[in-house]
Amino acid sequence: MGLIEFVKDVGRRLGVGDTPPAQSAQAPATPPAPDGPQAAALMRLVEQMGFAVEPLGIQVDGARVTLTGTTDSQETREKVVLLVGNVQGVGQVDDQLQVARPAPEARFYTVKQGDTLSKVAQAHYGDATQYPRIFEANRPLLRDPDEIYPGQTLRIPQ
Repeated sequence: MGLIEFVKDVGRRLGVGDTPPAQSAQAPATPPAPDGPQAAALMRLVEQMGFAVEPLGIQVDGARVTLTGTTDSQETREKVVLLVGNVQGVGQVDDQLQVARPAPEARFYTVKQGDTLSKVAQAHYGDATQYPRIFEANRPLLRDPDEIYPGQTLRIPQ
């Protein structure tokens, strides 16, 4: 899928890197390694959601996250990308994940102010009653069809 853009200032907060650690007077401050606490927190998040990627590789470089590994399906690949991209502070995901059973890619849609899943379904399928299709395509990332927010990116299956 390549490089996917996300709204950096919205999404789930991981609590990593929110406040800088206290600095010692003797040691100069050094930036965290690209595979530091942010990558570890993202890896835990992917594992907690139950997504299988073997071996999962996560590299963080500022607001850009690179994902590597192999997953069983295109759906899982897209959900992992969305899970990571919908984290506050992530502006880009470089998707280098491989898929064991390739399938057509879903479209991604960034939620705008005033959107509902019904409005999104109407725009993409021409039928507002198709909103459960979008909701199910984004589970377990979404827990309630009424809890979407501006800036969030969703999967829109074909």
